[in-house]
Amino acid sequence: MNKKYLIKNIFVASDGYYDCYDVFIEPPYISRIEKIIDDIQEKTIEINGENKILIPGMMDDQVHFREPGLIHKGEIYTESKAAVAGGITSYMEMPNTKPPAITIEELEKKYIIAKNKSLANYSFYLGASNDNIDELKKADYSKICGVKIFMGSSTGNLLVDNHKALEQIFSECNALITTHCEDDNIIKKKSDKITEEYGFDLPPYFHSIIRNEDACYASSKFAVELAKKYNSRLHILHISTAKELSLFTNQLSLKEKRITAEACIHHLWFTDENYKKLGNKIKWNPAIKTQYDRDQIINAINHDLIDVIATDHAPHTLEEKNKSLLESPSGGPLVQHALLALFDLYHQKQLSLETIVRKTAHNVADMFCIKNRGYIEEGYFADAVIVNFNQPTNVKKESLLYKCGWSPFEGHTFSSSIEKTFVNGHLVYDSGKFDEKQKGMRLEFSKFS
Repeated sequence: MNKKYLIKNIFVASDGYYDCYDVFIEPPYISRIEKIIDDIQEKTIEINGENKILIPGMMDDQVHFREPGLIHKGEIYTESKAAVAGGITSYMEMPNTKPPAITIEELEKKYIIAKNKSLANYSFYLGASNDNIDELKKADYSKICGVKIFMGSSTGNLLVDNHKALEQIFSECNALITTHCEDDNIIKKKSDKITEEYGFDLPPYFHSIIRNEDACYASSKFAVELAKKYNSRLHILHISTAKELSLFTNQLSLKEKRITAEACIHHLWFTDENYKKLGNKIKWNPAIKTQYDRDQIINAINHDLIDVIATDHAPHTLEEKNKSLLESPSGGPLVQHALLALFDLYHQKQLSLETIVRKTAHNVADMFCIKNRGYIEEGYFADAVIVNFNQPTNVKKESLLYKCGWSPFEGHTFSSSIEKTFVNGHLVYDSGKFDEKQKGMRLEFSKFS
C-alpha cells in the first residue's frame, strides 16, 4: 500500500500559494492544500515542514543519460538517481545514444529501459536526421516530448545539415521542435585559423573562441527564420550568448509564444575565466562564454526573454575529459546540483524564488503541455521537493551519484540542501536515503497545436 503523507506548516512555493500551508499527499496525487489540515482519520506519515520550502520538482527538458550504447559514461538508473537527489522529478532525454533514437522502434526501446530503471518521470525526444521525415510525421506526440534537431555539433545521422530536410521538418512536423544551434561552417573556419596559428595543443579557453557567438547567432537566427516561415513551434536550447537574445520576445505570454528559449545551469554559473581552473570539465557545446554573456542571460531569464532553465546534463568519464582540448568530448554532469546552484543565485539576489519555480517547473509543464504536473496543486501528481535553505551542502567526491564520478562543483558548498523528493507521491529520496521500490512514470502530453 502506498504511504500517505501530511506535510505540516511548510512554505509552498508554487503559483497561487507562496505562504505556509499543510499539504496532504495521497499517492500519486496531491489531495489537499489548506492552511490547517487536522481532520484526517486514516494512517499518515506526518512531516514537519516548519522553516522549509515545498516546490514542484524540477522538470529538466534537456539531459543526456547515455543509455543505450554509452553506459560507461552514465545510464538511466544512475543518472535518474542523481536527478531525484537533486530535486529533479521529471526529465526529457536526448536521442544521441547508440544507436541513435531516430526511429520510433529505437525510441520505444529507451522507454522500456526507463520503465524498469528510472527513479524519475521520463520522456525521450525523437531525433531528426536528413532523411527520417516520414518517421517524425507518424509519431504520437501525446506520448513523446518532441523532436530534436542538431543543427550543428553532432555526428553521423543526427547532424541535420541539409537545408531541404530542415525545411521539410519545420513545415511538415506537427510537434514541438527543439534545436541545438551552432553553425559548423563558422566553427570549422575558426578552428582551422586557430590551429594554423597556435597549433593543436590549445588551452581550454580556446573552446569559447572557436565556438564563438557568431556561430551560435547564425544558427539560432536561421532556426527562428524557419519557424516564422512555417509557423512552427520552436524551442531553442542552451542559449549561451547575449547576441542571441535579440531573437526572442517578452511581449507575448508563454501560451502565445511560438518560439521559446532555454538557458542552462553552466551558462548561468561559469564564465570563460573558469577555464583556467576547471579546464575541460566545463567544456560544453555551446561553449561557456564571457561574464557579460552570463549576466545578460540571467537578465533575460528575469525579463522572460528566456522561458525555461535546464541542465544539459551530459556525463563523460574523467579519462575522456582529460584528453587535449580538441579531443576531449563536450558536456558534464549537473542534475544532482542544478537546483542548489539556482538557490545560490537566489541567495545572491540574482534570481527570485518565483522565477526559479516558474522556469524549472511551471513553464516547462505549460510549454510542453504536460498533463497535471509542474505545480503544487490539488489533483496534480505529487512531484514535489522539500528544500532546506538553512542546511548547506558540501559537494564531495564521495557524495556524487553520477556514474562518471566527478562534478565541476566539487569542493563548492551550496547554501541550501534538498531534503526530500517525492515522485508521484512516492518518497524516493529522503536525506541521503533512497526508496527505489517504485519507479517513475512516462510523461503524457496534451494534443499539441
